[in-house]
Amino acid sequence: MEDHVEVSVVIPCLNEANSIGVCIDKALVAFKEANVRGEVVVADNGSTDGSVDIASAHGARVVSVEMKGYGHALRGGIEAACGEFIIMGDADDSYDFSEIPRFISKLHEGYEVVIGNRFTGEIKPGAMPWHHKYIGTPVLSTLLRLFFGAPVRDCNSGMRGFTKTIYRRMDLRTTGMEFASEFIIKAAKLASNMTEIPITLWPDKRGRPPHLRSFRDGWRHLRFMLMYAPNWLFLVPGFALVLAGLLLVFWLFPSPRWLGNVRLDYHTMFFGMIFTLIGTQIVTTGLFAKIFCYSEQFDRHQLSLERWLKRVTLEYGLLVGTGLILAGLAGNLAVFWQWAVGDFGEFQGMRQVIFWSLWLFLGIQIVFSSFFLSMLGISRDAFIGETRFMR
Repeated sequence: MEDHVEVSVVIPCLNEANSIGVCIDKALVAFKEANVRGEVVVADNGSTDGSVDIASAHGARVVSVEMKGYGHALRGGIEAACGEFIIMGDADDSYDFSEIPRFISKLHEGYEVVIGNRFTGEIKPGAMPWHHKYIGTPVLSTLLRLFFGAPVRDCNSGMRGFTKTIYRRMDLRTTGMEFASEFIIKAAKLASNMTEIPITLWPDKRGRPPHLRSFRDGWRHLRFMLMYAPNWLFLVPGFALVLAGLLLVFWLFPSPRWLGNVRLDYHTMFFGMIFTLIGTQIVTTGLFAKIFCYSEQFDRHQLSLERWLKRVTLEYGLLVGTGLILAGLAGNLAVFWQWAVGDFGEFQGMRQVIFWSLWLFLGIQIVFSSFFLSMLGISRDAFIGETRFMR
């Protein structure tokens, strides 16, 4: 019989005796309304309040998931589900499982991911804390659209429909509440056919404090997004610092400058050099992160990075770095020679020392970074500059 199941409703559960039965009943009625063969899978995460017995009595199939965490529970339930279409929702009756037919309809239309949007639907009074409604979810949703191009405006919605095929391709790994963000990020990176539908959020019926911790779990979402977006975490601020630093260095290299009554001299130029070096270090760290994500298959769909890996060689990095080192050394030696010719009198070449030292230090950074990038790229057919030998 399980082979003929089309839709599986997966409900993560941890001590939800007050509401789990209601959720299951609504889901089973929804199957009849949609005229589909479905099942309800309750992924129990260690309930001690009788939730398991209630779920079984109401017709659900209970799957025990020993590893704690929202993500663990969902992953365990989804893996045990028999349907090709999966609908997930919370066990506290805040999401109305009577809306399941609308998700099924969208999946039948060919969508691979359907997200329930509470903001385009309705949020009942008392159903969502104000800081979730006006700060947390809107900000995180905006970052997901900006960083990953995900067409989602309710990233934290707990009611979603998707095909099991796209789920398997996602290779989800998170264990906690950040599962919601990872799901959308992976779906966006896979260019899945994704849409949102309006849903209603009701006050929960849990009768106990929520498992969600606003600031802790919000930070976990943000942290995960940043780790999956090295361009925004490292490359954008890194290049901004490099640009600002170089502008200062070149602007002050010929002579001191005035901004109103403030005289900017080599002291400010020195800070420009520091900004450039710090920015370069941040950029190279971002490159390390991108190569690591690629080689460890966290992100296997970076065609531009693959093309870059085929063109960039360790020797190229060494050549550029060595050239900068030699230029920096030559410039500093010239400054030293001029000072020596003047019998080591009052030193007037600090501006030139800062300028040429910048290229010397940049060259050193590039040489060692090139070696480390090459080491990171050795695994999983991503060896920098040697891809043709590994394919």
